Amino acid sequence: MTESVLIQEKKRIKLNLSFFKKDLVFTISLILAAASSLIHPPKLEYINFHVLLSLLSLMLAIKAIEELRFLDLAAISILNKCNHSRSISSILIFLCFISSMFVTNDVALLTFVPLTLVVSRKTNMPMADTIILQTIAANIGSSLTPMGNPQNLFLYSYYYLKPIPFLLTVLFIAIAGIGVLFLLISRLPKKELKVDLTPVTIADRKKAAVWGAILVFIIASIFGLVSYQIMFIITLMTVVIMNIKLLVKIDYLLLLTFICFFIFIGNISHSTILHDFASESLKDSVSVFFSSVILSQFISNVPASILLAEFTDDWKPLLLGVNIGGLGTIIASLASVISYKLYIQEYPSVAKKYLIKFSIYNFSILAFLTLFQYFILKINE
Repeated sequence: MTESVLIQEKKRIKLNLSFFKKDLVFTISLILAAASSLIHPPKLEYINFHVLLSLLSLMLAIKAIEELRFLDLAAISILNKCNHSRSISSILIFLCFISSMFVTNDVALLTFVPLTLVVSRKTNMPMADTIILQTIAANIGSSLTPMGNPQNLFLYSYYYLKPIPFLLTVLFIAIAGIGVLFLLISRLPKKELKVDLTPVTIADRKKAAVWGAILVFIIASIFGLVSYQIMFIITLMTVVIMNIKLLVKIDYLLLLTFICFFIFIGNISHSTILHDFASESLKDSVSVFFSSVILSQFISNVPASILLAEFTDDWKPLLLGVNIGGLGTIIASLASVISYKLYIQEYPSVAKKYLIKFSIYNFSILAFLTLFQYFILKINE
């Protein structure tokens, strides 16, 4: 009887640990928030509800559009017209680049990497390079808009930015990134083949139109044209009326990660020693830029942006640093983890080979874009 109880307890512990291992960034943020709360009691004012409600609304609308398979419809229609492997890879890569600007880098990869794996199966064409370049394209493309990724949404709201200054700041790294992608795509093999994917139809065009309008409304609120509170209420009402199941399908761990980091940053900001150290370390644009690039490699670019924003008003190098910093290690951008997991589920035996190739591509482009932006910062000083 005692042994049975012990076995059940061990199983419960394993289940609990597996939950925390599932998302290490969330687990780290939770530990940091809990530990810092022992030093300084947390306050509700630390939490940025503008960011949280905007992100929640965006996640709900994008999940609805994802389920309607609108992006699949567009992609399959284009791919069926291709006649060689390089054109197929090019389209799959630039679909990630363009779509990530509007539906976030995560959703772009969740949509198009599975499609790439389908093409790989149907044509017996190895697509590891294509998927790695899709990941890079999604991370670079998402840097162009406030809603392209969570760190941009946070910084846009935190610093009360305007669309034109934001766009002009990130434009050069996006252009440089496109140039690098074109160069790398030109080196991919070019084999004659024909793709024949089953066409996708949108079952309910009215729903698609409604969710398209909601997405436009959310983007308008991010740009400050509409109250984010009104936007959230309208989005929530639309979910309840049209598809209440969406409420259980979105990534709440991402929202909880934001909350934990808000609490952690709010608590440690009261530390005079840390504040003085950060202020001394982030004394100019170059130090802010390199700090954000390097920190992103270890804790991912979303928490890096939340952490560093507390200690600097110099938003331009921070914005550039966390977006360029999404390249590099597999954890530098959580979107990179998504494409990695999707690929190794299909090809588990080549996980190590994929990581090596991923690292070569990513660190090469990271080094190029970092040096490129460093010279621009030095010129503008």
